[in-house]
Amino acid sequence: MTLLTDLTQRLRPGTALDPALDAALALVQRVGFTSVIYDYTPVPRTHEGVLITPNILEGREVPEDMMRLWRSGFYQLDPVQDAALASAAPFVWSACGRQSRVMETVLCQRHDPVLDYMRDMHFSCGVTVPIHHPGGDLATFTAICVDAKEGFGAQAAELAPAIGILGQTFHDVVQAGFAPETRRSRHMRLSPREVQCLSLCAEGLTAKEIARRLDRSVPTVTLHLNSAGRKLGARNRFQAVARAAHYRLLDLESEGQAA
Repeated sequence: MTLLTDLTQRLRPGTALDPALDAALALVQRVGFTSVIYDYTPVPRTHEGVLITPNILEGREVPEDMMRLWRSGFYQLDPVQDAALASAAPFVWSACGRQSRVMETVLCQRHDPVLDYMRDMHFSCGVTVPIHHPGGDLATFTAICVDAKEGFGAQAAELAPAIGILGQTFHDVVQAGFAPETRRSRHMRLSPREVQCLSLCAEGLTAKEIARRLDRSVPTVTLHLNSAGRKLGARNRFQAVARAAHYRLLDLESEGQAA
């Protein structure tokens, strides 16, 4: 297949995000798609289940206002992202035609603003590749066809496996160059000392034991733990630890981020 023939030539290890997007666009255009979008988030949802705007959200040949709208709230209303969380395989979607099974499962009235936008922009159909990491990270690679000819939806379904290989290869290439900050959730921020105290709390230490470990007073440790709990909206320390773990903030301690 033409799409896969030049894949290893155009997407080489070490390729940065922007040139990789240009290469991916050129590849999908060969088989009838017009645009590509890629996003990456280390933590897909808040502890309340709301989609978190990704750390990376970039596209090629998409409407000028699309990335701005998605960053300002449309991402949370996007049924394609809900479907990506529910699927491990590439799937086809349509702004106005027949939907794949995974899309039918997630679609609801909440998604109407995004579907209306997609219809207005003539997003006929697309193939989205969900890329799930063992640690919980989520990336999606999407090939879109604007103003598709009749019957392209069936062709898109046939191309889905190849788009899946392209999307996974694309992600493998670009994620190798992610900075540590890109791999951390930006939705919730704790200070290095708050992370350190919560990490020790997660090990089962009391405030007194943490104070002894860090050579700090008990009131100081309590202050850090309470501050972290407030930021996380936690009712107690157990819930604070659980929510910090959800946002993978406790990982920062093992990376030596505590001051």
